[in-house]
Amino acid sequence: MALMLAFATVVLASSLWTLKSLLSNYLIARRIGLPIVVSPVSTLNPFWILLYRGFPAILSLKYLPFGLGTWARCTAMGWAFQDKYKVHDEIGPLFILVTPAANEVTVADPDVARAVLGRRKDYVKPAVMYEQLNVFGRNLNTVEGDDWQRHRRLTAPSFNEKTSSLVWNEARRQARDMGTSWSKDGTLGTKTTVEDTATLALHVLTAAGFGTSYSFNQGVSKLAPGHEMTYRDSLSLCLSNIVTFAIIPKQYLSSPFMPPKLQRLGQAAREFQKYMDEMLAKERKAGDERQAHTVNLMSALVRASEEDTRSKESGHDSKTGLTDEEIFGNIFAYNLAGHETTANTVAFAIVLLAANPHYQEWVREEILYPQSTANMDYESSFPRLQRCLAVMYETLRLYGSIVFIPRAASHEPQTFNGLDGKEVVLPPSTPVNINVQALHTDPKTWGADSLSWKPSRWLAPPSNGQPSSHTFISPPRGSFIPWADGPRDCPGQKFAQVEFVAVMATLLSSYTVKPVLCPGQSAEDGRKALMEMVNDSAISAITLQMRHPQKMALQWDALL
Repeated sequence: MALMLAFATVVLASSLWTLKSLLSNYLIARRIGLPIVVSPVSTLNPFWILLYRGFPAILSLKYLPFGLGTWARCTAMGWAFQDKYKVHDEIGPLFILVTPAANEVTVADPDVARAVLGRRKDYVKPAVMYEQLNVFGRNLNTVEGDDWQRHRRLTAPSFNEKTSSLVWNEARRQARDMGTSWSKDGTLGTKTTVEDTATLALHVLTAAGFGTSYSFNQGVSKLAPGHEMTYRDSLSLCLSNIVTFAIIPKQYLSSPFMPPKLQRLGQAAREFQKYMDEMLAKERKAGDERQAHTVNLMSALVRASEEDTRSKESGHDSKTGLTDEEIFGNIFAYNLAGHETTANTVAFAIVLLAANPHYQEWVREEILYPQSTANMDYESSFPRLQRCLAVMYETLRLYGSIVFIPRAASHEPQTFNGLDGKEVVLPPSTPVNINVQALHTDPKTWGADSLSWKPSRWLAPPSNGQPSSHTFISPPRGSFIPWADGPRDCPGQKFAQVEFVAVMATLLSSYTVKPVLCPGQSAEDGRKALMEMVNDSAISAITLQMRHPQKMALQWDALL
C-alpha cells in the first residue's frame, strides 16, 4: 500500500510539474507572437522516445480531429521526412512547439532560415544535440566561438583543388571495381547497394583524406592485423549507436555487468580509437617526407597538432593548434560527414535511377558526349557533367541525409523579421529548428510536382542543343540547404560533389541498372517497388536511411 501511495505521489508531482511548465512556456510563446502547437512532451523526452519506438501505434494520436493531434506529428524523430511541408501548409512557415521542457521554434521560411544560419554567434548549435558527436573528442561540428574559428582555420586548407583531384581519381577507381563486382551477380542482381556504397565512400575518404588507399574488395571491410573488428564495422557500430554514447560514457560500455550488445559497442569504440591511433602515428612518421607537397585531411590535422605543441613550448596560454583528442574528434566527424552522408546519397540515387531508366539515358547522353570516357580527368570532366550533379541535387532535395538543422538562440535574446516584417524576439536559449524537408518540398518554391524526383528541374535547356551546354538553375537562397548555409556550412561540400559525380559518371558510362523482377511483375511494378523502398526511409541515429534496402535486387548489365 505504501509503495502504491509513493508511486501515485510521484505521478501526481510529475503531472503538476508538467502542467506548470507547460503553462509557463505557453505564456512566453504567446508573447513571441507566432502560431502555437501545444505538446505534452518534448522532442528529446527519453520516455516519449522509448514509448513511440516500442509502441509505434501511439503516433496514431496525430489523426485526432480539430488539430488536437498535431503535436504527435511534430515530436517523433525525423518526422519531417514523412510530413514534408504539410504541417506548415496548415499552420504557416513559422510556428512554436510549446512543451514542458522548452519552446521550440520550427522554421520553413527561406529568408528566416538564411538569417538564422547566417548569424553563427547569435544562433549557436545546441549542446544537447551535438554533445553525442564529441564521443572521441571535440571537433569542427561541435565547437563554438573562438574554438570554431581555430578548428575551421586549421582544417579548411585540406579542402582544395588538389584534394578534389584525388577524390575524383579514387572515386573512379572504386566505382569501376564496384561496378565489376555488381555486374558479376548477373540476373540475380545485388542487394548490397547500401553496404557497397558505404565501403566505396570510406575508401575514398581514407585515400584522399588519410593517405591510405585500398582496393574495393579489401581495405576497411577486411580485418586488419592486431584488430578484433574491421574499420568499417567498428565505425558503423559507433555511428548507428551515437545516441548511446550521450547516455553511457564509452569507457563504461565494456564493463562485465553491461549487456552483450553494449559490450560489443564498447569494443567497437576501442577498435575505432585504435585505428585512429594508428592513422595518426603513421601520418606523424611520414610527415617529414610529405609535408612539403601533401595536404590531406590527416596531414592538416597533424600540422595543427604540431602547432599546438609549439605554442605550449613557447609559453602561450591560448590555443593555436589542435590537441590529439581534438584530432580524433575531427577524424570521427570526417568519417560521419565524409562517408555516411555521401554513401547514403549515392545509394538513394542508384535506386532512383533504376526506377527511372529515362534519367539514366539522360545522364549517359551527357557523359558520353563528345568523346570516350576512358581518360576522364577531374579538370576537364567535372565542370561539364552538370546532369550528374543535377541527379545529386535532386536526390539531396528529397532524400537528403539531414531533415532538420538545429540551432538555439544564444545566451541573449535574439530577433529576426517575421513574415509580415514584424520583428520576432526569442528569449535566450530558445531552440530553433530549420525544417530542411519542408524547405526542399514547398510547392511555392518547387512547383506542383515538388514531391516528384525530377533531376531535370535543375537545368535550363541546352543553349545549343548539346548536352554539355546546360546552365544550372539556382533556387531562391535559403530554399535548398543540404549542406546548411552561412559561415557554418559544410566545408566538405565540394568533396562530396566531386565524389558523387565521379561515381555516377563511371557507373553509367559502362552499365545500365534495373530492378530484378519477380515472376508476374511488370516493369511498372518494379518501378513502384523501388520507389516504395526509398520512400520507406527514416532517421537512423543521425542520417536518413532506407529501412529495408534489401527488398529489391538491382541488376547491372554492361553496355554493348
